[in-house]
Amino acid sequence: MAFTRARVIVRGIVQGVGFRYWTERRAQALGLNGWVRNLPDGSVEVLLEGEETIVGEMIEALHRGPPLSQVQKTDFKFEPYIGEFKGFSVR
Repeated sequence: MAFTRARVIVRGIVQGVGFRYWTERRAQALGLNGWVRNLPDGSVEVLLEGEETIVGEMIEALHRGPPLSQVQKTDFKFEPYIGEFKGFSVR
């Protein structure tokens, strides 16, 4: 089983629609570690750590987002796995 880390920027109508808390619940359900936060430009940043296929599944889910969101674009990059987080949180 291979582990990875991914940094994701989600753009569109993603603030004020429950996106961070939806992300937190989904990531916790999948057993992923990391965090999610709003950025000043109206986008949301997500840092994920976990098993490669599960991280990929979460990235796909972020592209769809929760029902009230309107995701226009999802940019992501993979980084070396560090394993620095225990759990997933909203920042």
